[in-house]
Amino acid sequence: MRIHRRGVLAGGLALGMGGCATATSGGAAANVEPAPAGRPSIGLASFDLAALGYRTDEYFVSGTASSYERTNVNPYDVRVLQSAPYITRMVVVRPADASRFNGTVLVEWMNVSSGHDLPVAWIMAHRELMRSGYAYVGFSAQAAGITGNGSPIGTPLMRANPERYARLSHPGDAYSYDMFSQVGRIFQTADGRRLLGASPQRVIAAGESQSAAYLSTYVNCIDPVARAYDGFLVHSRSAGAASLSPGAGFGGGRQPAPFRTDLRVPTLAFECETDVVGYSAVRIPDYDKLRVWEVAGTAHGDTYMNQFGVLDSGALSVAELAQGYAPLRRLLGFDTTLPINSGIVHHYVMQAAIAQLDQWLRNGAPPPSSPLLQLGQDSTPEVDANGIARGGIRTPWVDVPTVRLAGVGNSGSPLAGAVGVGEPFEPSRLAQLYPGGRAEYLRRFQASLDASISGGFVLAADRDEILALAAAMYPVE
Repeated sequence: MRIHRRGVLAGGLALGMGGCATATSGGAAANVEPAPAGRPSIGLASFDLAALGYRTDEYFVSGTASSYERTNVNPYDVRVLQSAPYITRMVVVRPADASRFNGTVLVEWMNVSSGHDLPVAWIMAHRELMRSGYAYVGFSAQAAGITGNGSPIGTPLMRANPERYARLSHPGDAYSYDMFSQVGRIFQTADGRRLLGASPQRVIAAGESQSAAYLSTYVNCIDPVARAYDGFLVHSRSAGAASLSPGAGFGGGRQPAPFRTDLRVPTLAFECETDVVGYSAVRIPDYDKLRVWEVAGTAHGDTYMNQFGVLDSGALSVAELAQGYAPLRRLLGFDTTLPINSGIVHHYVMQAAIAQLDQWLRNGAPPPSSPLLQLGQDSTPEVDANGIARGGIRTPWVDVPTVRLAGVGNSGSPLAGAVGVGEPFEPSRLAQLYPGGRAEYLRRFQASLDASISGGFVLAADRDEILALAAAMYPVE
C-alpha cells in the first residue's frame, strides 16, 4: 500500500481545512506501506485482541520531514529550519468489523522514557476504546523508540527485531513534530479509509509524560500551521515543554510553557496528582478550547500503567480485577518503601476523559471543568485527615477511601517519585470511618460513584464493575 497525501502545492504548502495554508515537509508526501509479515514489537496486551474483535496492523511511514526554529515575532511562532528523510513505523489497531468503527482515531505519540515505545493511552483506556469502537494508532515519533536511549528497561525496535526494523531511519527528535503532522494527515483524508476500512471523521492526538512535553510544544507552536488533528489529549505534562532545536531531546523542555490562550482545537489535559506539583507553575484558567483535569489520588506511573493494564482484557473476573489492584511494593524490578498507587482512579477517569473529548469534537459541548487540587507553599498537595489530597476531581476512591491513594510521597526506588502511594488503611481506621462496616461503606461508595458519573468524570458503562470491585476489595470483617 502506498498512500500519498493530496493537495500538495509548490513551496511546501498544502490546502488544509477551510482553504488555509498548512506547512508540510518541503512538498514531500508521507508514504505508507505494510511492514514485513510477522508480529509488531509493541506492548499492547498480553491477551488476544483478535478474540475481542480487533485487528492489529503495522506500517512503515516514510517521507521528508522538517525541523523548526522559533521566530522573533512571539514565543509561539516558528519557521521551517531544515529537512531530512525518515522511515518510521505506526501500529494501527481497529475493529475487525469496520461497521463497528465509531469514526474517531486516536493517534498516540508513544512514550520512550524507558528506551522503547510505550502505548500509554492504549494501556490506560483500551477497555473504553474497544467497547466504543475507536481506532488507535501507536506512532514511533522519536528516535529512542527505534534505537534506544541507554535505559536498562527498554528494548527499542532495532534490538527487539533487527531484521524486521532494519530499514527504519530517524533523523532526530527535532523532526518528530513534522513526522507527527504527516501521520495525522493520513487519517484526516479519505486515504485513511484504506487503513481503517471506513472513513475517519475525527483524529485525536495523544501523548503522555515525556511525549506530553513534546505534544505541549506541538499544540502551542506546530498545530496552528500544521492543522493535522481535530483535538488533543495531553496526559501528565509538567510545567516545561520540549525544545524545537535540531537534535533536541526531552532535556530541552525545562522552561515553563503554559498552554497558549488561543488554541485552535479542543484540548484536554489530564494531570495526575504527581504532575500537578510541576504543572501548577503554568496553570491557566479553562476556556472554550481548553480543559485541564487535575485528578486526586492519581500517580504518574502506577501499577495499572506499568503492569496490570496489559492483562485487563475486559473478561477478567471481579476477583482477578481485585487482585490486579492489590497493593504491591515492587514495579519494573524496583522495590519501594510504601505500597504503590494501583492506578484504579487513573484508569477509570482516563476512560471518561477520552469519551468526553470525543463528545466535545462531535457536538461542541466541552467536558466539565475540574476543581483545582489544593497545593501548599511547596506546591505539594494539601491532604485531609486520611492523607488524601484535597480538591481536584473527586471519585469514590478518595472520598470514601479504604486506601491512601496519593501521587507523591513514596521512596526507596529510582521510580519512587512517579509511582505514588497506595497504602491500605489499618482495620482501626476503617472502623472509625465506617462504623456500620461493609454495608455502610458500600452505601456511601455507591452514592459517591453516582455523583462522579453524573459529573462526567466516570463512565456509566463502568458502574457495575466498579461497584463489584468495591465489594470485593473491602477487607474481610
